[in-house]
Amino acid sequence: MGYQIFTLNNGIRVIHQPIDSPVSYFGIIINTGSRDEEAQEQGMAHFIEHTIFKGTTNRKSFQIINRIEDVGGELNAYTTKEETAIYATFLNEFYPRTIELMSDIMANASFPDRELDLEKDVIIEEINSYNDSPSELIFDEFEELIYDGHPIARNILGTPETVKSFQKNHIKKFMDRNYLTTEMVICSVGKIEPIHFKKLIHQHFENLPENSQTRERTKFEGFAPQSKEIVKDTFQSHCIVGTESYNLKNNLRLPMVLLCNILGGSSMNSRLNMSLRERNGIVYNVEASYTPYTDTGIFTVYFGTERTNLYKALHLVEHEFDLLRDKKLGPQQLSKAKKQLVGQLAIANENREELMLTIGRSFLYFNKVDTLPVVFEKIEKITAEELFTVANEMLDKERLSKLIFL
Repeated sequence: MGYQIFTLNNGIRVIHQPIDSPVSYFGIIINTGSRDEEAQEQGMAHFIEHTIFKGTTNRKSFQIINRIEDVGGELNAYTTKEETAIYATFLNEFYPRTIELMSDIMANASFPDRELDLEKDVIIEEINSYNDSPSELIFDEFEELIYDGHPIARNILGTPETVKSFQKNHIKKFMDRNYLTTEMVICSVGKIEPIHFKKLIHQHFENLPENSQTRERTKFEGFAPQSKEIVKDTFQSHCIVGTESYNLKNNLRLPMVLLCNILGGSSMNSRLNMSLRERNGIVYNVEASYTPYTDTGIFTVYFGTERTNLYKALHLVEHEFDLLRDKKLGPQQLSKAKKQLVGQLAIANENREELMLTIGRSFLYFNKVDTLPVVFEKIEKITAEELFTVANEMLDKERLSKLIFL
């Protein structure tokens, strides 16, 4: 089915995909995240994501939660380095209720002082919990290593000190500067008449004041490889190897996705899983990941292993890097890798909540959404030469950084 697309007078873009299902999904994605914070604001984007549900000029916190959950739906949100999203899952008949509630939250969030104080404690506990999870913490500390001194390096959660300092006026200042209507996308996947959907959106979001000021992000420059070992009181050693990678609009972004999937994607037959786990039995989890941002990106390989196996595991990882750098994939290998990625994307597309967020993000950054057949066609066009180029750029020993928790 095609997309319903339009733009409100205040600059908010809207995309809806009709589906035949009793369950619908609705969200708002804003092009702002932790990298848009000033130093004293570290953790502010995430703090707002938590507290924006805590009350409006029309509703108390419990009324916001119950408005959706009393009819079996769910409210959710997330924050990344560059995005903030709030979204809901609900039965089709509650589209009007959901859209009205989301507009009330966006337009009238009141951030009550008592709720702010309570949520500060919650987030500090989240920070403490995170610090007790080395397999998660190492990813953030690796980004700090790669993007040393740049805003994108900062942990999304912030620090206990910055979180404790946040007041209502700080929230308003951040939102005035970053919650731009021209950088917002309303995304929806569900069963509703297009005319009815458009009417509801205009009714509830058209009056959101336009905020279209220009905002410039500090571009990351000057990457230099780093290696660091940190002694931690953990049962396992944890290791990340990686480097700065391609940004969202780079022509090699899709070949990078394919290479990452070949190396350490979600399938059990990824090269790193076969080498470290299936053939040698020295890890439970090994994964490769690639996160593109608007002006940079990051590629990582992570594994956790017993301390005595750390350097053997590192050697095996480096060996798989060597194989991909030294020889192009043959036609059969390339075809198999493409089919695997296509299948994974098709299955992921069946997750309607993720579909809603995916089309929202795509529309936010590219002002368009490629259909699955178009994406599959692009994957099919990836050449062995492109993969070879990516492998030699991203797996170059001189470019790789390393972080180890011992």
